[in-house]
Amino acid sequence: MPKLKTKSGVKKRFKITATGKVKHGVAGKRHRLISHNAKYIRQNRGTTVLSENDWKAVKKWAPYGLD
Repeated sequence: MPKLKTKSGVKKRFKITATGKVKHGVAGKRHRLISHNAKYIRQNRGTTVLSENDWKAVKKWAPYGLD
C-alpha cells in the first residue's frame, strides 16, 4: 500500500491535543479589524477546540497525525 499524504493546509492550521481533540485558530483576526467591535476581537483571541463532527474530517486529512 502506498503512503497517504497529509493535506498541506491541515498541517498549517490545526494541532492535535494530548487527548486527541483538534484545536484551531479563530477566523477573522487578520485585517479589517476596525470594522469589528472590541467584544468580537476579544472573544476571538487565542484558539478553540473543534466540534466532534468537524475534527473527524480533519483527522482523515491527517492520516498519521500532526507534529
